[in-house]
Amino acid sequence: MSIRFLITTTAILLFSCQAMAQQFSSHAVKVGETVYSIARQYKVNPADILKYNKEIAEGDVLKPNTILVIPLSSKVLSANDSIALNLKQAKEEQEKPIEFIAHKVKKRETIFSIAQKYNVSEEEIKRYNTQLYASQLKKGMRLKIPKYLKVEVEKDSISLVDFETYTVQPKETRWSIANKYGITIDSLLALNPELSDVTSFLAEGQQLKLPKIAGSSLEDQNVQLYISYTVPPKKTLYSLSQEYKISSQDIVRLNPEIGKLGGLKEGMVIRLPEVKSDENEVNTDNFIFYEVKPKQTIYSLSRNLGFDYNELLELNPDLSRGLKAGMVLKLPKEQRGNLEVKNSLILDKINLLDSINTINKPKLIYLLPFRTDKLDLNDVESASDAISRSNAISYSLGLYSGALVALDSISELGISVDVKTFDTQLDPDKTRQLLQRENLEGVSAIVGPLQLNSLKEVAIKAANAKVPVIAPLASTSDFELENVFFSIPSDQILRERMLGFIKDSITDENIIVITDAKNKPVGEQIKEKFPLAKSVDLQEDEENISLDLEVFASLLSLDTENWVFVETDNFKVVSSVSSILNSSNSDTTKVRMFTTNKNKAFENDVISGAHLSNLNFTYPSVYKETNNNAFVRRYRRRFGADPDRYAVRGFDLTYDLLLKLAYKLNLFEASNIIGITEYCGNKFDYDNEPSSGYYNTASYIMKYQDMRITQVNPEP
Repeated sequence: MSIRFLITTTAILLFSCQAMAQQFSSHAVKVGETVYSIARQYKVNPADILKYNKEIAEGDVLKPNTILVIPLSSKVLSANDSIALNLKQAKEEQEKPIEFIAHKVKKRETIFSIAQKYNVSEEEIKRYNTQLYASQLKKGMRLKIPKYLKVEVEKDSISLVDFETYTVQPKETRWSIANKYGITIDSLLALNPELSDVTSFLAEGQQLKLPKIAGSSLEDQNVQLYISYTVPPKKTLYSLSQEYKISSQDIVRLNPEIGKLGGLKEGMVIRLPEVKSDENEVNTDNFIFYEVKPKQTIYSLSRNLGFDYNELLELNPDLSRGLKAGMVLKLPKEQRGNLEVKNSLILDKINLLDSINTINKPKLIYLLPFRTDKLDLNDVESASDAISRSNAISYSLGLYSGALVALDSISELGISVDVKTFDTQLDPDKTRQLLQRENLEGVSAIVGPLQLNSLKEVAIKAANAKVPVIAPLASTSDFELENVFFSIPSDQILRERMLGFIKDSITDENIIVITDAKNKPVGEQIKEKFPLAKSVDLQEDEENISLDLEVFASLLSLDTENWVFVETDNFKVVSSVSSILNSSNSDTTKVRMFTTNKNKAFENDVISGAHLSNLNFTYPSVYKETNNNAFVRRYRRRFGADPDRYAVRGFDLTYDLLLKLAYKLNLFEASNIIGITEYCGNKFDYDNEPSSGYYNTASYIMKYQDMRITQVNPEP
């Protein structure tokens, strides 16, 4: 991005950030609309619309689909009204019609009367007859009336006076327990209202109220079987109790002679309970789970899951009584195939663009350090210098400029978004003051701040209102708060992705690991994954780090390709080793270079791009290179410059966030049922770690090839 663009964007932000109570929306112009009709619609002054949209002038004929910025009134809903509205929005999910009924409009009919006749809403009629958004209903019009499948969601027959207390076991989830008891997740939550609605995690030892199931009465209990056991040498009561899952006290109670003889003796024959195989235990070690959705049939379910009805019935006998919405089914873990699974729950493939609910109206807050307090926008040279020297300003402007393009894009899909943007000035006290002024009830998400100490404070306050906080550039932190979404995959996640890629790709390649002293633990992790890997230590002294060429040469194979891992954060090591690898790469000796952590050392100007290309240098990455796609073209039109990495991230992060909120106005719920999403240069797949937040686990494998950086085996 150009410095002039950054200054222009900063000037806009300076004004908007000073107007703390000002909120904005965007509006896609429809046929026949004027500045005055739009002003009446939003109850704002036409002059304010002209003020924020310099490309139009008073009296201009507005072109359809032009995106206008609309300054909204500072009036806000009361807390109770805001909560009620959001609850209503969160519960209303857009259904897809199973067919359409043709209707010819008669004299004196209205959209309301037609909606009443067919038992649908006026909005549903407009949604499938888009001409009604721009013109009045007329006699003779032919409309498509959506018809929906009426699904009666059966409630579980649960007697609240006939329940038991259940203690959560290791590897159990809400879905595995619901399957075990034959109830729905909704019933589980109704019986246990104290369960968190932010995370679906269950702690080992946690107690739940559940309905009694068949077999829990005395006459249905299984008889405990016992075996005779001969005590081997050096066996202790503790090891025996662990092996047979019985306490030491119970072993002694079953075998009083142990106490009389002063403990276990070699050769002693004792009685122990027969250990049942846990291979059929309903937990996440053995099964994955699927929650049946409304409108699903046995046929569609079998097709989506890849199991025929008899296989499903054998695993889930309750199916014999019919398929019910909300029913939890179990499937063998080892037969997951191509199913997308998150936290042992099978996810439906959801196309977010096709699942938008226009009733949802997300409300976002951006907290970014634009540092407008440090910029003199009347002095271009001074402002340019300040921006170029401040990563915080550059990152913030990049992220926010991309976010603005995402807001434009989402408005064209019919989603109205309330946005507030504040300059934290990289000051925790300023951030604290901003938080004290804001009522967070009804806020859908907060993006930022960038600095971790302020992020923690924001997250703590937001947690009280159950508002998710998005960390745009952080991968982890030293605090644990369950409402924080860390959008950058951590180094460890990237490393595991790279090692998984190697494991899936390797045949008979010769793996060599080169590490400096600081990264020896990484080398050990690689060798643990690949026991046949060879390693060579770098020779280090106070001034130099070098590779023993003789030792390295002896490790190279002439018979198979050599895959060499280079693990360091020293650019001199990268430069030297990549040069050596490149010189070793020949017609007779094939060498390819890898790393599990492509840090700044690999991006230094002294590193030869030609060497990396010759070696097909391969690495895990948070992002991929963007091409001349729709976002880039739109960005150029709006800002007159190419987007940098942070602008791409700002767009992807905001677009992903808004599409999820347009589908379900609760980011916690949406993140639990939506799998991997991918946009221009970033992808997202949030895993919920109990009590510590949501972590993005999605990444790319990239490689240098023919002097270009390309994605390896892009996923379909």
